[in-house]
Amino acid sequence: MKKFSTKTFTFNTFCSSTDRGVTITANWITHNYRSWCCIGCVFKNRVFFPDVERAEWINKIIKQFWPNINYYVRDILKDSAEIALRKNLQGYGLRGFTFERIVLGNVPFRTGGIIVYENVSRDEIVMDIDVTYAGDCDIKFRISRLKGGIKNFQLFGNLRVVLKPLIPTLPLVGGVQIFFLNAPEIDFELDGIVGVLEFPGLSDCLRKCVKDTLASMIVLPNKFPIVLTKEISSEKLKTPNPVGVLRIHIIEAKNLLKKDLTITGKGKSDPYAVLAVGEQTFKTEAIKNNVNPKWDSWAEFVVLDYNGQELQMTIWDEDQTVDEFLGRASVEISALKLAGQSDMWLTLEEVKHGKVHIRSTWLTLSNNYEDLKSAIYETQQLQVPNMNSALLIAFIDSATNLKQVKASTKPDTYVQLQLDKQVNSTNIIKRSINPVWEEGIILFINNPEEDCLNIKIVDAKTETDLYEFFYDISNLSQCDGLEFIKEPVRLDYGNAEVKLIWSLHLKIFKNENFEEYLQKRTLSTSSTSSQPAIERKGSISSIASKQSTNISDIAETAFDSRSSTRSKSPESFIYGRSLQYVGEINMTLRYSLQRQRLIATIQGLSNMHHDNDKKARDLYVKMYLLPERNKASKRKTQVVKNTFNPTFDQQVEFLVPQEELNSKKLEVSVIEEKMLKNVMIARTIIDLQEVSLPFSGSFDLHFKKY
Repeated sequence: MKKFSTKTFTFNTFCSSTDRGVTITANWITHNYRSWCCIGCVFKNRVFFPDVERAEWINKIIKQFWPNINYYVRDILKDSAEIALRKNLQGYGLRGFTFERIVLGNVPFRTGGIIVYENVSRDEIVMDIDVTYAGDCDIKFRISRLKGGIKNFQLFGNLRVVLKPLIPTLPLVGGVQIFFLNAPEIDFELDGIVGVLEFPGLSDCLRKCVKDTLASMIVLPNKFPIVLTKEISSEKLKTPNPVGVLRIHIIEAKNLLKKDLTITGKGKSDPYAVLAVGEQTFKTEAIKNNVNPKWDSWAEFVVLDYNGQELQMTIWDEDQTVDEFLGRASVEISALKLAGQSDMWLTLEEVKHGKVHIRSTWLTLSNNYEDLKSAIYETQQLQVPNMNSALLIAFIDSATNLKQVKASTKPDTYVQLQLDKQVNSTNIIKRSINPVWEEGIILFINNPEEDCLNIKIVDAKTETDLYEFFYDISNLSQCDGLEFIKEPVRLDYGNAEVKLIWSLHLKIFKNENFEEYLQKRTLSTSSTSSQPAIERKGSISSIASKQSTNISDIAETAFDSRSSTRSKSPESFIYGRSLQYVGEINMTLRYSLQRQRLIATIQGLSNMHHDNDKKARDLYVKMYLLPERNKASKRKTQVVKNTFNPTFDQQVEFLVPQEELNSKKLEVSVIEEKMLKNVMIARTIIDLQEVSLPFSGSFDLHFKKY
């Protein structure tokens, strides 16, 4: 059975361990209780942390409640988790999953450290509880005609409990929200015929599906709400209320472990990264045979509560059998929010060496439709597919008088929302023509002015679409606060009583630092000086003194044109003509700060000297980024045949962190394509430290070797 790493022991575990004389290191404690848990002293019976309490009385209450909790959890697992597990397992070709027995046993879960927050809203109480379960549960299931079971189930995580809103009448609290801030650690053993036969991959498949199902129910952004009084609207408690979006650019990693041994004895790895914020995950592509991979991947995560949540990164080596662990790193989202924009190297934990390079941007959410112009302009500047400019929050309340596919049975219905490739569904309400879902769903929007939401009400028994309609998201721009609350939608124009009750909220991304970025970019891409800008230092400030910029005008222009602006240098110039001059290459160079990329556009060659050979040639341009000069930094244009001065008009890009730009050089070679062996006929090396970007002009080509 897989054992938890030492860092996953609970507060109770190490408290009891100190009684047995086990030493607890300061590094371990600070890692688990984060920056707000300053270390006190370890005495015989307890460990002291400021604001963190060990409420043993709660465990005594839970022990009394445990038989009733057992029945309640069994109903939840049977009604909700079974359906979700069945759906998840179908993706692996495993059908017909059903629970046959659910008994949580006699050993209840235990609470460890408890912290109650003070700096919160006046109408709520927020507390974090370390929860551990290592009981004697007896769970039996059937899958694909095979019987199995789960035993030795273990769970550890940090559970947040929110009591809101506080009301002046009994029970004084309108409702409760329960959720894990980050995905809890889960482990278990398979029992029965499934466990005995040990089908290849089945254990891992079941483990992943159990984790995914739990995350979909109770890991942020998903919450488990309980309404305690009818005086409080269920929508207020169950509608997701995100506080922002975290945009992550995972750039590269360095010095990773070499997990795969080659025939020559040298090591290699095929690394990929998995990023997670609560339930939301993102996986990069695997880079083959490289311990210094450059992923250059982007991801966006919805954040409902930045206090206590972490951005977690795990690096894996992709293998044909089982992927191997290359390290993990984590950052508190509260720190990333405070910084606004961050660029950092993180040292990987639980391995000997390795680092990962990320950039983060914190995006607030706005109800002002005018902010959409800047949000769309920002995504245009990124030039990255699948970047978004807004969130759509839907609350599906209920429907009335739905039709029946079969007259003898009422439908089992759910609502499906689709926006581009995103498909989200509510839970299934069984045997009802008046279903009440009361569920919130969050969707990313690329462009609210163009995107359209597809809504279906589906009968789960027959997978028949009972009703379908479309909603143009741009209609929300006409609503106060970019939202409407519990509006009915007629589903059948022949019957006014057939309707869906729902709410929609549009939230526009707003980058507080983007105006500053636009200012810098505009100044850097403008030039009013007639002198060639050879030196990088001071070029921005010299332009800034001569030009002012209206940011809103820039965003307005970009929004209307739907394309990125392009700035040109006032003149082209010849750079460093040498004695062995054979021609010129015409190109532009610029640097994208947000994308961390050097972008080169090769227009063509001019004034090419071919000695006395007047035969036209088949030419192309090849480029390397120095000092690496490896396959990863190699770029080349297409071949232009039968020409003296070819025109390419082709753009290439290099992933270069901003702090490394001055240390890079660009090797540019002109190659003649021949039948047996290609021949280099000219070359130049461009020192990026000596060129002020953006640059548009010509560079001399020569034969000189470096």
